[in-house]
Amino acid sequence: MMRCLRRRSRTICLSLAFTTVFLHLLLVLASLSIYQPPCDPPPAPNILRVLARSSYTPTGVGGLADPPADTTQRDSLHVDASEDGKGRVGTVEVAGSRGRHDNKGAEPLESGTSKLEALFDHPLYHTPGPAVPEEDWLLRVKPKVKAAEESSQMWASASQQTYEDVRWNSSSDTHPPWLRFHLGISRWQLYPHRDPNMAALTQQLATHRIVSAVQKSGGTQLKLVMSFPNYGQALFKPMKQERDDETNLNLYYFSDFERHNAEIAAFHLDRILGYRRVPPVVGRLLDVVKEIKDITTDRKLARTFFTSAVGSVCFYGLCSYYCSTEHAVCGRPRTLEASLAVLLPDLSLATRRSWRSPWRRSYSRSKLAKWETEPDYCSKVKTTPPYDKGSRLLDFMDMVVLDFLMSNMDRHHYETFEKFGNNTVLLHLDNGRAFGRHSKDEPSILAPLEQCCSIRQSTWLRLRLLSLPQYRLSDVMRASLSQDPLHRAAPLLAEPHLAALDRRLQTVLETVSRCQEQRSVDAGSDEVIVDDSAYLKDTLTPAG
Repeated sequence: MMRCLRRRSRTICLSLAFTTVFLHLLLVLASLSIYQPPCDPPPAPNILRVLARSSYTPTGVGGLADPPADTTQRDSLHVDASEDGKGRVGTVEVAGSRGRHDNKGAEPLESGTSKLEALFDHPLYHTPGPAVPEEDWLLRVKPKVKAAEESSQMWASASQQTYEDVRWNSSSDTHPPWLRFHLGISRWQLYPHRDPNMAALTQQLATHRIVSAVQKSGGTQLKLVMSFPNYGQALFKPMKQERDDETNLNLYYFSDFERHNAEIAAFHLDRILGYRRVPPVVGRLLDVVKEIKDITTDRKLARTFFTSAVGSVCFYGLCSYYCSTEHAVCGRPRTLEASLAVLLPDLSLATRRSWRSPWRRSYSRSKLAKWETEPDYCSKVKTTPPYDKGSRLLDFMDMVVLDFLMSNMDRHHYETFEKFGNNTVLLHLDNGRAFGRHSKDEPSILAPLEQCCSIRQSTWLRLRLLSLPQYRLSDVMRASLSQDPLHRAAPLLAEPHLAALDRRLQTVLETVSRCQEQRSVDAGSDEVIVDDSAYLKDTLTPAG
């Protein structure tokens, strides 16, 4: 009996010993696998080259792979995972961006704010170019009459009761923000990327004391010109409906109200697309009595003020359509939301030319426009000045993409600066009828792109970039709009509008993809994606 017990005890001890040794071996192997130094990844192609030569496949968001759960920080811009047969691109990271924080120290890379910063840090937004020729600036400071007169002034204002007694010389340090903005306008953009003056300019629009408010003539709806003590001016558009109110589907596009938040959102979207052709716009809360009624010198405007039955101060002004007591603008009871857009230089200094859009709508309830009935309409446009040479058609396509993304059907005209002739970008002005519907996309806005099948390469690459999860358009747009003062009250765009941006971007990419497929069938046809470096060289060449 004792012998059996000793034999059983020995067997148990041996089993425990073998189990202990086995577990130790497993721990050693696991430790080696965990602490094994990682191998350096093989060099990967640059994202610019990948986006340029890969084919767009309309699957998911841009046909591009989602980023893996964990990615390692890189010292330079790389694509993690090589292209496959379908031209897919893997993870994209910007140098030093992982774990980046904003000024508050609380924004990880995955947040919209960090995505926006990463987007603006991307090489596609820092395309190098030669210095701007003197003749490509819209305005220049006149040289001093006598070099010895160091204190000579270029501008001088007589001191008035409501305006600052200012004296500006040729030094930019003495210029107010609005004047720096005017002097920074060039042939191909209204302001530079990462403009150091933008913060001061938007701060002025949002906070500076308003000393004058008069109605702007022309147009179908109420607009005011607001003046500041430093002689800056801004275009005022009031809030007429709730931000998340969607335009009635049965309403004609030319019968819709203008929206103050649409003007603000258009500025942010234009900047995100890399155009920089919409003047800076800021939201602001105003006191209808102190900042409009009490300071206006416009007698016609002053006569339209009244107090509503619930005690709100209202006014309606004089204009073609929506200026009546039925369409009055009312405070709550005196506070009013509005957009303020910095005005472009006065027409006496910088004349602008208005161009009728070739794809202008008929503005009739029964008649169709020519582009809606003629299948070969674009061929006629391409042979008509100024679309027959230069970059005008490509610039127009840029505007088409902007309008489709924000569902703006009201682009009947556009403007350019007369000084630059036909060789200049278009000004994206008057965007108040954008962002009216989020539940319905308007495919007819894309008609120029579908009929001409032409888009500049730099625009195409940025659109592809904004379809990547790391730079998703809706995320960066949300982050950009959150910087506006009115965001404190409520988001400038409702979430369905932001979701519509991603959906419409997908439609633009698919449209270009179909154009490429069609051109591959039609041998000898022009390229769909046009290398715009040649046009940039033409633009930088002095006119005449």
